[in-house]
Amino acid sequence: MAIILVIVLLVFGALQGSCGNAASPSQSVLVSAAVSLTEALEDVAEAYEKASGEQIVLNLGSSSAIARQIVAGAPTDVFISADVRQMKRIEDAGRVDPRDRIDLLTNQLVVVVAPVVTEDPVSLKGLLIPSIRWVAIGDPSAVPAGVYWREYLESSGLWEDLLPKLVPVSSVRAALVAVEHGTAEAAFVYRTDVLMASRSRLAFAVPYEEAPSVVYPAAILRQARNRDGASRFLTYLRSPIAQNIFEKYEFGVLTKGNKT
Repeated sequence: MAIILVIVLLVFGALQGSCGNAASPSQSVLVSAAVSLTEALEDVAEAYEKASGEQIVLNLGSSSAIARQIVAGAPTDVFISADVRQMKRIEDAGRVDPRDRIDLLTNQLVVVVAPVVTEDPVSLKGLLIPSIRWVAIGDPSAVPAGVYWREYLESSGLWEDLLPKLVPVSSVRAALVAVEHGTAEAAFVYRTDVLMASRSRLAFAVPYEEAPSVVYPAAILRQARNRDGASRFLTYLRSPIAQNIFEKYEFGVLTKGNKT
């Protein structure tokens, strides 16, 4: 099975040590990816390993944290971001050749609420009721989900109204955890996160046509230590097998590829 490294607060030395102990560069592909992809990528990596014999090492965290580390030189073969902004950041730093990048997936913005919320809000204005004291959100200055949500709230004219209730957290999954653990009554997350909820529930989804375009780009890094393996895995991400797995977890597939 794929080795998984959660890197929200990872230091480079620990990352390099973990990768070195897991497998040699010729035998593994290090995939750094948005934490919202966790379960889907675990399944894709397992299927790929069975088909190819190559090992996938998953390095999961906030896209903004991963991008910051890549710009600083952290080892990565493939980067899958939850937004174009973070991919552009590493492109501008010379870490990615645009020819080695694809737009892979999409997602939907949704609101989840805790069990203590007895009546589901059916719109953003419904979050203004007094019983909803706190709304968790990925850091709207950096975390892709938070950036998407801020853009949508500002376009809806409700950013300032909801700002006193917002609790910025380190990732979209941290926003979900806040509701699951009862530290917030609601959270701004993705549709795919709802599948991971055990206590919170979906309140409403933002129609695709009203929301910012949520795009997950994927790319091979210039500093890839296993470029051939990275290329094979990027191709596999567009295969029918991988697409079916992503769709099982309710991602939308943007890039259709050839059968692998």
